[in-house]
This record gives sequence, C-alpha cells and structure tokens, in this order.
Amino acid sequence: MRGLEYKWLVGITFVLALIMQILDVTILNVALATLGREFGVDAAALQWVLTGYMISLAVFIPSSGWIADRYGSKRTFQLAVVIFTLASVLCGVSGSLWMLVAARVLQGVGGGMLVPVGQAMLYRAFPPHERAKAGAVLAIPVTIAPMLGPVLGGFLVEYASWRWIFFINVPVGALALLCAVLFLREEPRRAPGPFDLPGFVLAGAGLATLLYGLEQGAQLGWTQPQVWLSLVAAVALISGLIRRELTTRAPMLDLRLLTDRLFGTGNLLLLCQTGAMFGILFLVPLYLQNLRGVPAFTAGLVLMPQAVVMLLTTQVISRVYGRVGPKRLILAGFSVQVLIGVGLQFQGTDTSLWLLVPLLAVQGVAMGLLMTPVQTATFARISSTAMGQATSMFNVSRQVATAFGTAVVATVLVALSGASTVEPAGPGHAPLSAYHGAFLVSVLFATAGLLLGLRVRDSDAAASLDRAATPAGGSRSSGTVR
Repeated sequence: MRGLEYKWLVGITFVLALIMQILDVTILNVALATLGREFGVDAAALQWVLTGYMISLAVFIPSSGWIADRYGSKRTFQLAVVIFTLASVLCGVSGSLWMLVAARVLQGVGGGMLVPVGQAMLYRAFPPHERAKAGAVLAIPVTIAPMLGPVLGGFLVEYASWRWIFFINVPVGALALLCAVLFLREEPRRAPGPFDLPGFVLAGAGLATLLYGLEQGAQLGWTQPQVWLSLVAAVALISGLIRRELTTRAPMLDLRLLTDRLFGTGNLLLLCQTGAMFGILFLVPLYLQNLRGVPAFTAGLVLMPQAVVMLLTTQVISRVYGRVGPKRLILAGFSVQVLIGVGLQFQGTDTSLWLLVPLLAVQGVAMGLLMTPVQTATFARISSTAMGQATSMFNVSRQVATAFGTAVVATVLVALSGASTVEPAGPGHAPLSAYHGAFLVSVLFATAGLLLGLRVRDSDAAASLDRAATPAGGSRSSGTVR
C-alpha cells in the first residue's frame, strides 16, 4: 500500500472507519426488538440506546475541529477510532440496558470526532481541483454500509447473537487504526486559542436538545410538554451560542464561515438534500412493511438497487464535475428528486414492486447527482487551516438536517393518518393517502433545493474545477475563506 499516493491512503483509512461507524447505526436498528426482549424493557426505555448515541454525537461534533487543531488531526482520528472500537466491545458485553446506553454514549464520543476530523483530513489530502474524487471515495461507505447493515444485522441476530452486531466493529476498527498509525501523517495545524468552554457547553447542549426535541416531536406529537420545552430550550441555547461565537476571539465554532456565499448556501442545500432523500428512505420501508405486508428482508432487497445506482452515479459525477461545474449538476439532481416524489404518488397497495424498484433506482441517480457536487462545492473556498472548523459545522448541519427531515415526514404521516406511531415494528394504521401526502414532503424539500441551487455560481467553486475548465457564470476566483 505504500506505493499508493498519500491521498488514497487517507481515503482508504477514512473509508474503513466510516464503514464501521455507519454500519453500527444501520445494524442496530434491526436488533432493537431483540434487545427489548433480552433486557425486558419497553420501547420508551429502549429508545435511549439510539438517543444516548445521538446526544453524545451532538456534544462532540462541534468541538472536534478545536480538538484536532489543538492535539493534531492524526492523534485525534486515532483516539476517535480507539474510543469507538472500545465502546463497541463494551456494548457487546453489556449485561443491562443502562450499561448498553452508557457504552453507546461513549461510542458517540468517538463517532462525534471520527467523521468531521476524518473528512477534514481527506479534503486536505486531495487538492481542491480533485476533491470531487474525494466525494467519490466518501460515497463508498455512505452507500455500502446502509445497504449491508440490515442484511448483516438480521443474519447476526438470527444465527449468532445480538452481541455480534457490536463485536463486528472490532476487526474493522483495528484495521482502520493500523492504517492510521502506519500511513497517516500529522498535519500542520493552526493555534486554536484557549478552549471555549461556554461555546462547548452551549453548542453541545443546544444541538442535543434540538435533536431530542425533533425526535420526540415526531414520535409523541408536538404538543407534549417535553417536546416544546426541549425546542424552546434549544432556541435559547443556540441563540446564546451564536452571540458567544460571534463575540469571542477564539470560538469553538467559527460561525463567520457561514457568511461565505458558497459555504452558507452549501449547508442549506444539505438540509434540502437530506430532507428530500431521507424522507423517502424513511417512508418506503414503512409503506412496504406496514401497508403492504412485505417482509423486512424483501423490503431491503427493494431498496438495494437504489444504493448500487447511487454508488455508480457518484463515480461518474466525480469525473465530470470538474468540467460541468456544480450548479447544473445540483439543479439536475433536485429536478430528478421532484419527479421521484411525484412518481411515488402513483404507488398503490397492489402496485407491482417491479415498478417501484426502477423508481427508487432513479432516486439513486438523484442522490448521486447531488452528493458529490454539494459537498465539493461547499468546501471549494475553504482554506486548509479552516477545514477542521468547516467540517465540524457541516456535520452539525447534517445531523440537524437528518433529524428535521425525518421529523417533518413523520409528522405529516401521523397528521394525515391519525396513527400514534410510525415505528417500523408498529401496526400499519396509516392509509395510502397519508403516505402519498408524506411523499410530497420530498417534493417540497427538492423544490426548495432547486431555488437555492440558483444561488450557486460555478465561478465561486472555481478552485474545485478542472484547471483547464472555464467556470460558467463568471471568471475563475482564487479566494479562500480562512
């Protein structure tokens, strides 16, 4: 492997770690019912296995940029892999639910640092005009892990033990750590200034209460006291965070990066992209299993071509991005997404699955059209020294976007059906009309993405384009945001 260019060694190392992190989430969803029986707890208590991890992520993602700047990206990445792998072992040997929840919180500490720090190292390793290739590298774990997770999780739970859904992380984590030790270089870093304790507390508490409020609102309804109190607290904490970070000399999160037109627009595009796509990914398994009685394994097979097509599309887009520019690809992706949302209106209770599969495969095209251009363009003007702060903020946006998109879709489904739950294991009370209405949420997010996409200027992303390309919409710009 030492014969490979350094950028590809970074890519391989990050892919291994990211596969471990994403696989852990998708495998666990399959095992929740088994865990409930194992520990003799109800769904409300079991939910903390997911919520504890989510809150821990929310606390440590914002601080990951400062930690990497202070102690070094390589050291921080190695520490994150060690923590996540060790926590996976603790999850696997847990003898009670609350021991498992505590181990999941520790996993979140590792996961919260692993993704943004690894992403920053990847984008530093690839020069700006080759970062579309880095996007193609990221597409591998993002598509393969969710595709394999449910199948692998079901196999381990049925034929081995639920504990192996955590133990399986150990060899992957060990290999990722070995690659990090052998191949990664410690990167030059800027002096981050003193630790911003008020910013850390406000960012972690604000994001955690926001994600918790969105999740509980989708499950319990928005009038429940714990929901609206969480959201009110989140608004107060995030308002305090904004005031703090804009007035301190050494902020935990450099919110001024959002004043850059391209970086700010890219974070909003991520919200639209995630809302449009994850809404459908959330709804289709419910539609198949609850409304049509399709077995979980079959539902997974229906979704699999979408992941394969997305992976193939991202590899093509990574090669044409530099010549075409981000704007046209982003507009094309959201346009296809609108058509998918409209096409799902024609799905009935007896529509052949052979008609749904190609529709979802086209959804994979939309995901591939959007993933690389949005990420590559968003970071096109970010300097190497500011990359850690920028990836921290981008991953905060991703967490919020996923929770917000899912909450909106679930709320619409419940409102149109009168159902009390939208959990995959629950009864299929929602009628077909409710699913049709919820699928339209994807159209709204995609339409908002189309309008935002008009703000993207290829000239702003010139640094990420082929050196011989002439960006549309203006002359080449060499400015970077520091």
